Amino acid sequence: MTVNRYTKMAYASADDMIFGNSPNPVKAGLDLEIGAGYTTPEVNYAPRPEAGETKEKLVKEYERITRDIMERMVQVGFPAVVLETEHVQQMTNNPTWGGEVANAQKAIMEDYHDEYGIKCALRHTPGDIREDRDYLQLRGEKYNTLMESFEEVASNGADLLSIETMGGKEVFDRAILRNDVPGMLFAIGCLGTMDMEYIWQDIAKVAKKNNVVAAGDTDCAQANTAMFIAGGLLDKNLAHTLAIIARSISAPRTLAAYEAGAVGPGKDCGYENTIVKSIAGVPIAQEGKSSTCAHSDVMGNLVMQCCDLWSNESVEYHGEFGGTTVQCWSESLAYDCALMNVSLQTGQSKNLRDMMVLSDKYRDPQGYILAYDNAYKIGEAIVKDSDDIYLRAKNAAVECVNLLENADPKLQMTRFEKNALADASEALAGLTDDSDKFLSDSLEQYKKEVKVFRPENYGL
Repeated sequence: MTVNRYTKMAYASADDMIFGNSPNPVKAGLDLEIGAGYTTPEVNYAPRPEAGETKEKLVKEYERITRDIMERMVQVGFPAVVLETEHVQQMTNNPTWGGEVANAQKAIMEDYHDEYGIKCALRHTPGDIREDRDYLQLRGEKYNTLMESFEEVASNGADLLSIETMGGKEVFDRAILRNDVPGMLFAIGCLGTMDMEYIWQDIAKVAKKNNVVAAGDTDCAQANTAMFIAGGLLDKNLAHTLAIIARSISAPRTLAAYEAGAVGPGKDCGYENTIVKSIAGVPIAQEGKSSTCAHSDVMGNLVMQCCDLWSNESVEYHGEFGGTTVQCWSESLAYDCALMNVSLQTGQSKNLRDMMVLSDKYRDPQGYILAYDNAYKIGEAIVKDSDDIYLRAKNAAVECVNLLENADPKLQMTRFEKNALADASEALAGLTDDSDKFLSDSLEQYKKEVKVFRPENYGL
């Protein structure tokens, strides 16, 4: 397999990073440019469960969703929008369903673009269906169906192709429950990266064949799992320090998509995207305060800092007092983008960025590390050993720990958090720098400990 590793940072300094601007902007869809000097709302939605009973019902549901969003954007006078259709399982398992949905959505979007001039693009995100009841089956028949789904949506109107891959999750699920930092490194940094390199070369081929954009991935299955288990400030199921170590390790794993042919925009729930953008210079989607319809987090303002698309994560389609859910949330996102865009136009963007960061930076270790200045330092640690997927993941984890151990006193951590950090630091200090030995030892250990781990999924 051929991948192009990143060996240097995309920016001369962290302060150069800003929302709405990317060193490598992406053109997509109908007159839209992403990362070219403005931010754009990206609306994400889910159909009502009963809509999935038949293909016809599902297509009609997505037509209503699409028309509602486009109508609201035009009504309130916003210039651009991206729609993201994250597949329900019926659409990926039956690729023609996804293709028909994409075709119907794009036809509506083209009508609004032609009549009102609104810039727009359609992202489709097939589900990672490579999971059996007990095992991951990352290669084989289910992989072929997944690729067929990408082909169907790409040839029927989707402008941006994304996925949330699950490689490494079978090992990660055991590791995170045991505060096993080496296991997290093996699962996310090694197995996850191997799977990303495999799948994204094929997604990039589909995109090139259909003249669309191979966008990006997110470590939702692992880093987001850690973030959600960690929860809020009252929760003690998982230390937030461990959650942000997992997030730091996920950055080189998510970076692998771009090394294999993706070009951005990165996927919204990839909170690691600020780190990735610092290295690859690709535009990114992010979610935060406007995704409270889907989940809570402790850094809802901060993650706007470098976004190019601003997303609501996902919302089920139904009625609200202000219209349908997709109308309400698309309008909220668009107002956020309008504020960011006017700050860019008036030379106030860095002031706005820094206020958003400072409103969350010292609330929690996760926001502290993902603040653009520290995210940039994680990026520098990753490119230091860019040719070795183990060492760059280890470097990210070590730098994360170092930043927390030497954090600004404004970041106050409980005894629970400090103890978890100390344990993680000790575990990392005991790890070898020999990647072959680490991989060999980990393979032997987790083949014994994780019954559902199948090395052949990763070509091992």
